Amino acid sequence: MGGMSIAGSAVAAGFALQNQNGAGTGYAYAGAAAVAQDASTIYFNPAGMTYLAPRHHVSGALSLLVRSLKFNDTGSGTLLGYPLGDNGGQAGGLAAIPAVYWTMPVTSALRLGLGVSPTFGNSTEWKNTFIGRYQGVFSEINAINFNPSIAWRVNDAISLGLGFNVVRFEADLRTMSPVTALLPARVDTRAKVTGDDIGFGYNLGAMFQLNQATRVGLTYRSTVNLKVDGHLGVLSSTLPASVSVELPNTASIAISHRVNDRLQLLGDLTWTGWSSISTLTVRSRTSGSVLSNEPLGFKDSYRVGVGAQYQYSDTFRLQTGVAYDQSPVRNATDRTVRLPDSDRVWLSVGFNQKINERTSIDAGYAHLFFDKSEIDRATNNNPMLQVVRGSFNTSVHIISVQLNHRF
Repeated sequence: MGGMSIAGSAVAAGFALQNQNGAGTGYAYAGAAAVAQDASTIYFNPAGMTYLAPRHHVSGALSLLVRSLKFNDTGSGTLLGYPLGDNGGQAGGLAAIPAVYWTMPVTSALRLGLGVSPTFGNSTEWKNTFIGRYQGVFSEINAINFNPSIAWRVNDAISLGLGFNVVRFEADLRTMSPVTALLPARVDTRAKVTGDDIGFGYNLGAMFQLNQATRVGLTYRSTVNLKVDGHLGVLSSTLPASVSVELPNTASIAISHRVNDRLQLLGDLTWTGWSSISTLTVRSRTSGSVLSNEPLGFKDSYRVGVGAQYQYSDTFRLQTGVAYDQSPVRNATDRTVRLPDSDRVWLSVGFNQKINERTSIDAGYAHLFFDKSEIDRATNNNPMLQVVRGSFNTSVHIISVQLNHRF
């Protein structure tokens, strides 16, 4: 059922979007905080702007995500005698993730930049007859990040970077609800929660040139606190509602090592503080009462990646990488039909082609292998209502392109 979505389908752990540029797809984003080859370093490590030639640099990227998401029932219960339903069809689909970056020199040691990209997002759509429809049939989350940044080269060995984040967040969550007043007709209606907010945060970066061959990057991205104000709609009733969300912080250490003039090895370890989101609680904006409470049980997670770039010729560079991305969801009772997340492995290939002295293009492909994930979750935290039991099968293909230009 899933169609085209700009929000995207989460391909990093939780509902984070890893695809902040197109070039990184080719090496599975391994060592991205130490690469600094184009303007997209603004997101991965703003200190990397000092490693670009002292000109204006612009990079624009587009990643297409093709996600397959299917459910297999293994013994779900019914709710109040309503029909059990079916496996919900194909809940994945096609998503497009754009990103654009620009950086400029102020002095030989000082750089300014701006990045715009979606940093969090998820889009999942099951059929209205889905077995788990009382826990969710449609979920879309979209967070667009505006990231003005500054970088300073302290000396030949140390560069520092600072970014300010303005996050535009939107959510649309829909669930089927039984209309018990019409029993024995057994009619479902759709409940919908929508809302938006703007939040603020910051990110820090540092790069250390240990020697001519080896560079280390360190980055930190802060939490972003949001109060998502919107409405809860059921039948003809609409109630003002709000949800408090704290988007997680992240920290990463990355390394780039040149074995020789042609071969570059990359690696990184990234931690994400997903435990900042333990529940999804919808409250009335008029009375403050809890309208719904959905435990998520997120745990902090990590990601590790290794990759390589090989300069085949003066104008053509090959890329490859592999990464392991741990899910913040660790058990079947915390897993939701909205976000049936699980651990995954990235396998990636790509290339960079120089068109002329000022312009190049990157292209990459990645396949994500997800662990089979189980669900054993009670509806509304009440096992007397309905328990959804089954497994999800997920796979993702990513195709990315990126155009880089300097002037």
